[in-house]
Amino acid sequence: MYTDNTSNIGNVLIVDDEPNALKILSAILSDKGFRIFDAMGMDSAITLMHKHDIDAIITDIKMTGGDGMVLFHYVKQHFSEIPVIFLTAYGNVDSAVSAITQGAFYYFIKPPDYMKLKGILARAVEQRQLRKEVRSLKTILAVKEKNHFIIGNNNKMRKILELIDSVKDSSSSVLIRGETGTGKELVARALHFTSRKKTTPFVDINCAAVPRDLLESELFGYEKGAFTGAFSQRTGKFEEASGGTLFLDEISELELSLQTKLLRVLQEREVERLGSNKRIKIDFRLICSANKDIRQEVREERFRDDLFYRINVIEIALPPLRERKDDLPLLVTEFMKEFCIRENKSISVSSDAMEILRDYYWPGNVRQLRNIIERAVVLASGQTLTIRDLPNEILSTYNHKPDNNSMRSLKEMEIQAVRNAIHECQGNKSKAARMLGISRKAFYKRLRELSVKSHV
Repeated sequence: MYTDNTSNIGNVLIVDDEPNALKILSAILSDKGFRIFDAMGMDSAITLMHKHDIDAIITDIKMTGGDGMVLFHYVKQHFSEIPVIFLTAYGNVDSAVSAITQGAFYYFIKPPDYMKLKGILARAVEQRQLRKEVRSLKTILAVKEKNHFIIGNNNKMRKILELIDSVKDSSSSVLIRGETGTGKELVARALHFTSRKKTTPFVDINCAAVPRDLLESELFGYEKGAFTGAFSQRTGKFEEASGGTLFLDEISELELSLQTKLLRVLQEREVERLGSNKRIKIDFRLICSANKDIRQEVREERFRDDLFYRINVIEIALPPLRERKDDLPLLVTEFMKEFCIRENKSISVSSDAMEILRDYYWPGNVRQLRNIIERAVVLASGQTLTIRDLPNEILSTYNHKPDNNSMRSLKEMEIQAVRNAIHECQGNKSKAARMLGISRKAFYKRLRELSVKSHV
């Protein structure tokens, strides 16, 4: 049960096995603008916590339907941001004091001073809401910080950036296509966290990572006792995403029976938990990703065509790294900066190492590049990342054949790297320097040292 209030200043869950005490406290707090949810035991309290966004909990310690301390430890484990206020009789003061040392917000002896309780509760709700805002801002900043990893100077990436900006506030479904490691999840997060809905839930699930026999319960949720092992009620991803965004990563891995059920959810905007016949209204924006050609999957009858049309209202196709090699120096520079800060090192990239990185095929795309740079920074002992710091998977496919069965000298490789950069940049030295990931000053120094002509 809950008492609604149009001037809601916070969602408060009251847990007490005394009906009169529950009724009085609910009425007093509701009059002050709190939206009240009440429960007479631990099981119903946990159900309400999973179903609603609770800002604070007021609970008795000794109850016939469950111990308040047990509930407190459950909240600490599963909802650590929700402050808990205890109501206790004189004989339970020691327990309440002990709970304070473990992180409880406050405790009152029954009957409480209601004026003081309202003031303490307002502070608890404010603290919870501030924590939510901070968490949301951190997520937004993290996405913005990583945006340069999915957006470069390449023309294809510029168009993708423009597309993200133009459709971010739309409610239309988006399908993100691309090989593994191209940054599909980052695009999905950018669509959500740069939109007007950035403070609403962003719920993601990898359809390929969850076992097929568990995926349905993850998506739809279930009621207690719905199947063996369902010891409590579980909210599914559809419900969790209501009001926000649901990101189904690798949707092409959904089996046909689940595709049918997903289509029904998208059409009716309702969901039924497993073990229940109650329909729950939901509203979310759907973003999907796939590393397979879903059109081919449709032709081979492994994916429903009607579902494909539903999820493919807006399509974003991410190019593999090998098709945007002009962004590689920028990516390398940013990853180097990230891991040098983390490892407290100062390392630059030699031109010969950069040349090998540029020539590599990158089957794992940007994710593989990031991992390679992280490994190289961690293992590098000097101030320059050289060929010796690159793994065999890169060196073994280097397409420059050695002369006289021996590897070319570092000088020869550097000369070739500089020449390639000048050629690709049509003689623009500043652009060539950026491509190589070095400063313009360092580039001119390299020209003098290697006696490379600056024209082609």
